[in-house]
Amino acid sequence: MNYEEWNGRPSIRVRISESDVHYAGGLVDGAKMMQFFGDVATELLIRADGDEGLFRAYDMVEFLAPVHAGDYIEVYGKIISSGKSSRKMYFEAYKVVCPVEGKAPSACELLTVPVLVARASGTCVVPVENQRYKTQRI
Repeated sequence: MNYEEWNGRPSIRVRISESDVHYAGGLVDGAKMMQFFGDVATELLIRADGDEGLFRAYDMVEFLAPVHAGDYIEVYGKIISSGKSSRKMYFEAYKVVCPVEGKAPSACELLTVPVLVARASGTCVVPVENQRYKTQRI
């Protein structure tokens, strides 16, 4: 998908802080993006089944661009297929704001073209006995 196609879908927007930095140069590890994917998955499951469910497994994860302290990240997800208790999902994370080097320490800019920093797909499970809706609401 491209950035515009995600409009209106479940998402989160977060600012990456200095406390999220794991590597030299203010670089954040990929596990942070996976945490955000899990948060979006939880919302998708609540909307679909009325339960947070559990993340069973990722079958694909790609880290495509670096993420640093000061970046703003938007994370989107959608359910792409459903079984009796399983929900196959797809996620993308975009950098939408980043710090500006060589300016004031607090200078940032809104990116005119958001940068795809990570994408993933995986499967979540909501046990049938925990599903509160007879038909999915997404």
